[in-house]
Amino acid sequence: MNYPPAAFPNYRPLDEHTVISFVSQIQPAKDALGDSPESWHAREVGDGNLNLVFIVASSNGSVIVKQALPYIRCVGETWALPLERAFFENEALSEEAKWVPDLLPKRYHYDSDQAAIVMEYLSPHIILRKGFIQGIRYPRLAADIAEFMAQTLFKTSGLYLDAATKKKRMAVFCLNTELCRITEELVFTDPYRVAKLNRWTTPQLDDMALAFRQDGPLKTAVQRLKLKFLSSAEALIHGDLHSGSIMATPEETRVIDPEFAFYGPMGFDVGAVIGNLLLAYFSQEGHESSPGQRKEYRAWLLQTVEETWNRFEQRFLELWQEPATGDAYHASLFADPSSIEALATEQRTYLHQLFHDSVGFAGAKMIRRILGLAHVEDLEAIKDPDLRARCERKALRLGRLLVIDSNTFFKITEVTAAARQEYSHHES
Repeated sequence: MNYPPAAFPNYRPLDEHTVISFVSQIQPAKDALGDSPESWHAREVGDGNLNLVFIVASSNGSVIVKQALPYIRCVGETWALPLERAFFENEALSEEAKWVPDLLPKRYHYDSDQAAIVMEYLSPHIILRKGFIQGIRYPRLAADIAEFMAQTLFKTSGLYLDAATKKKRMAVFCLNTELCRITEELVFTDPYRVAKLNRWTTPQLDDMALAFRQDGPLKTAVQRLKLKFLSSAEALIHGDLHSGSIMATPEETRVIDPEFAFYGPMGFDVGAVIGNLLLAYFSQEGHESSPGQRKEYRAWLLQTVEETWNRFEQRFLELWQEPATGDAYHASLFADPSSIEALATEQRTYLHQLFHDSVGFAGAKMIRRILGLAHVEDLEAIKDPDLRARCERKALRLGRLLVIDSNTFFKITEVTAAARQEYSHHES
């Protein structure tokens, strides 16, 4: 069993010069690049919140080098962060690659000394969020992400794994405490209190920010979700499965950046996907070249929400109906016709609860991206603050509804209907 390194005595942050020397020592990466290292060139392209990201390119190809920094990049050195998060990312990628290799970038090398992963440069894939801003449709997105979630969540759960294997894996990922703490604070706590790093479109949203901080039912419901995040080790979750952690073309989808991975509630991953699709939906007004120009694209985004859940639910059940291997709902108990029927009922009940969880987490993820520290480009790219705030208000209202009333939603079409109603009600 692998465990993260205890120290990094040889660690040095790479730069656009030293990264070439670093990659030149890695044979699979050299094979992908071809040519001699003297002809390679590198540039740092990281636009996320945490890490350095380099593209090293030659005339024949390119690779990506992702290196952890000992602090949160978007905050600075005042917020230290452990380098071993690169270990957890590599472990998660290794686990995911057992089930969905075609939905991941190829990995060439993991360097534990430098807290760096060298992997395939995805081209012409772009960050999904940027595609949403441009109004690009992705016909394969829902099916691919549903497959990714169903496979990775089911096959790391007690429904598939024996208890001993699952506990051993949990023991590794339980050490990813600092990245979990970021989620615990930035998603479930800070948006509902006065916190130094919070920000929002001001003064336009000052009233909503204050109202959310004083909203007892909302805060209670969010803390209920937080408790589930803290205590429900259902499966190995990606932990940050938003539209910035997916790269796509209309023909292909790749999931990246699982450094927040740990054993947590399945609904957190599913909710992150749904919540980010809904944020993209509400942002579209800010990207229209003329009023109503993105109407059909908004409809496509809601169709994608529906298709993602429906395909996920179907695929998850299909996996569960294969010969059982996990210690939960042990196969030896469900051989006679009466028990088989009872298990089928239980499976539907399980998926209903997972749906409720996903709806609640979706709402929490929407709220944190508007009132907390880390926002989304879908909304941030809207230059007119009044227009941006109008889009954000709609998203906040729906987010609150999803958190407070998650157990009143029984079908994904009820979620998309609520989004549609929120959009049109506050348009009139």
